[in-house]
Formats: sequence, C-alpha cells, structure tokens
Amino acid sequence: MEIIFSLLLAAAAFLLGACPFSVWIGRKALGKDITRYGDGNPGSANVFRAGTITFGIVALILDIAKGIPFIWLAYYVMHLPFSNLLFIGFCAILGHAFSPFLKFKGGKAIAVTFGVLIALPQSQLLFIFAIFTLFGFLLIEQNSWMAMMGPTGTSIFLLIYEGFSIELFFILCILTLFLYKQHRELQVAPIFGINILKWMHSREEKTHINKQQS
Repeated sequence: MEIIFSLLLAAAAFLLGACPFSVWIGRKALGKDITRYGDGNPGSANVFRAGTITFGIVALILDIAKGIPFIWLAYYVMHLPFSNLLFIGFCAILGHAFSPFLKFKGGKAIAVTFGVLIALPQSQLLFIFAIFTLFGFLLIEQNSWMAMMGPTGTSIFLLIYEGFSIELFFILCILTLFLYKQHRELQVAPIFGINILKWMHSREEKTHINKQQS
C-alpha cells in the first residue's frame, strides 16, 4: 500500500505542479501573455515584468505552494519515508517543468523547488539551497546561470560534508533538470554584476513608462 499511496500522491503532485498559475494570472488578471516578456518563461518572474508587484507576488506564492501539499499529506498523514517524499516532490517539480497544460513545456521550476524544500522535514536543504540561490540572484545577471547556483552549490556542499546520500541524489536530479531546461542559455558565459540594482532599475523604468502612458 505504501507504494500505491506514493504513486498516487506523485501523480497528484505532478498535476498540481503542472498548473500554470502564472500564465493564467497573466491571461485573466492582466490580459497579457507573460511568455512575451523577459526570457519568455511561463513563471512568476515574468508576471512581475508584465504586471504589478502585487500580481507577481501572488503568482510567486502559488508557484511555491504547488510543491507543498502532497509532501505534507505524505509525511504528516500517511507517514511515508523520506525517500518517498523526495520522489513526490520531484514529481511536482517535473510537472511545472513539463506541464501538459502548456504542451509539455514549462518554467525553470525554481519557485516550485523552493516549495518542495519548504515542505520537506529536513530544513537544512532549504537553507543551503536558498543561500546559494541568493548569491546567484545578487551576483549573476542572467536568470539561467542564477538558477543553476542553487542546485550546483548545494550538490557540492552535500558531497563535501555528507558524501553520497539520498539528499544529494535528489539535488543532482534537480541540477540535471535545470541543465536540460536551460542548456541553450547556459552556452553564454555568466556575466557577474550587482543584479539586484539592474532589476530595481528596470522596475523604475517600467513604472515611469506606465505613468507616461496614463
């Protein structure tokens, strides 16, 4: 029964992860196709670019939340082992990355990955992943290279301090997925700079343009 429950929860996690909330918010709330903005990614980052901070935050929260409920159900209600939780979580990430609602295309899966890490009972993975992702966000201009910092740094950290483990295998699976999703963008060498200043400047320009148009 444990295997059956795990497979059912994994399927449900995939379907929830596949729900393109950011795209739907763009269409229904903003009347825009968010894939025409920024890097063309159907994720919450382009809701920020296409709309307002409020809608961007809503989209981000929904994308993060996709990785949480079925892991919590598996852990707190069904008391499934940790390895099963990782499998269910990875299915949620796969759903976001290869959404059947978007013809099996999808986003970079950064937000839903954070949701999965939040839901897991071992919080050190979330902390380590967040630290390396933050460094990437602050110091690297391209979104593709920024996204790689989390799984790459976490993999190296786990390998050095814990050796091979189920957690390392899980993070390596995420790293492989991120590489597959962004292999074209990663052919360009990373550009280092204070990325947060560039992002704030682009927001100021967008606000100024909107005021002129109104």
